[in-house]
Formats: sequence, C-alpha cells, structure tokens
Amino acid sequence: MLVTGRMFQAARPFALEAGLDDPVVCYQGAVVAEPGSGKWLRHEPIPLELARETIAALNEEGFGLNCYVDDELYVAEITPEARRYADFQHLQLHPVGDLLAWLKEPPTKLVVIEDPEVLDRLKQAMLDRFDERLYISKSLPYFLEFASPNVTKAAGLDFVAEHVGFPREQTVAFGDGENDIELVEWAGYGVAVANAHERVRELADFVCPSVDEEGVAQVLEAFLAR
Repeated sequence: MLVTGRMFQAARPFALEAGLDDPVVCYQGAVVAEPGSGKWLRHEPIPLELARETIAALNEEGFGLNCYVDDELYVAEITPEARRYADFQHLQLHPVGDLLAWLKEPPTKLVVIEDPEVLDRLKQAMLDRFDERLYISKSLPYFLEFASPNVTKAAGLDFVAEHVGFPREQTVAFGDGENDIELVEWAGYGVAVANAHERVRELADFVCPSVDEEGVAQVLEAFLAR
C-alpha cells in the first residue's frame, strides 16, 4: 500500500501502474481513496476558520503557500517555488489572487516551500502559535505541511486497516521523512531506510539500506525469499 503526503491525483498514477487495488493514503493521511474508482473513503480537511487563521498567520510571517481544495492546487500567484513544486509532481497550478478572500471550502492541507533552515524557524513559530490545533510537519526538507490535528499517516493507515481488515500487529511500514514518524511508530514492525530522518531511525525496529540502494525492495525480496 502507498502511504504518502502527496495529493491523490499525484499518487494515483503510481498505484495504477503498480497494479495496486487497495486504498491509497494521501495528504499525510487526510485522504484515503481507491485508485481504481477514484472514490474518496476518508477526508479530514482543515476546518475553514482554522485554515483561514493559518493562512493569515503565514502571510503575516511573509510566506506564500500552496492550498489544496478538491484535489487541486491553488496559489495566490505563480512563483518560481510554486512552479518548481508543480512541475516536480506534474500538477496544474490555479492562481486565485488573495487566498483568504478566495477560500470558501475547508482545504485538505496547506504547504509552505522554502529553504530547510527557514522552515525550521517557521515550524517552531507555528507550533508555538497553534499549540497542537494543527498537524505541522516537514515532508521533504523544503516542504512544511499543515493539516487537521486529526491527520497523520498513522491515522490514515489505521483507517485502511479497519476498512480492509488487517491488524496493526501484522503491519510492516517503511519510512524516511519526518512525516513518517507516526507511521513507523504505529506499525507492528517499522523499517527506516538508512538515509531517513533521525527520529524515524530511532523508532524503527530495523534500518535497511538507503533509498539509493533500493533498501525497501531488498527487505521485501528477502522476506518473500524466506
């Protein structure tokens, strides 16, 4: 199963290409959807007023952001950072001007794109300001993501486990990023790749070779060969 921070429209082609029929966990766990039918089984957006408060706070700090509504990507204006993000995931950008004036529906998530050191400072400021009213985490070092407080990859996979019918104790989860901490902790057996975030490696039951060495494939192949 795929458990990712990406939008459903960005993750779906990979699931279909791999022939995966089971639900895909997207948006850090905010969305669970069926790759074949496109049906959304779970959606935990950021409450509208909380999202508006978050956008205002980020604007006060001088940051633009990506806003995700109905599996589409909206921005105030097309910046080089937004263009790189969209091109990286083959997404269409929808510029809308003032996001606060435009936003009328609860967004699935919000993302700020910046240098890692800048995002570290912003993350701490936002954690202090919102005091657990939001899920705030980096996906990649230069993406800081904001979602509903009920959202983590673990929560999304827990929903799938109940929906499909498999126990947490018999689940193996692989992770690398800061946004995989809860996922690796949730699984009965957590695996971190060697180049994973420090906290992910600390929580994992096993550390496999790095992404560049196809460590996940090595573990799966070894398991199947037993």
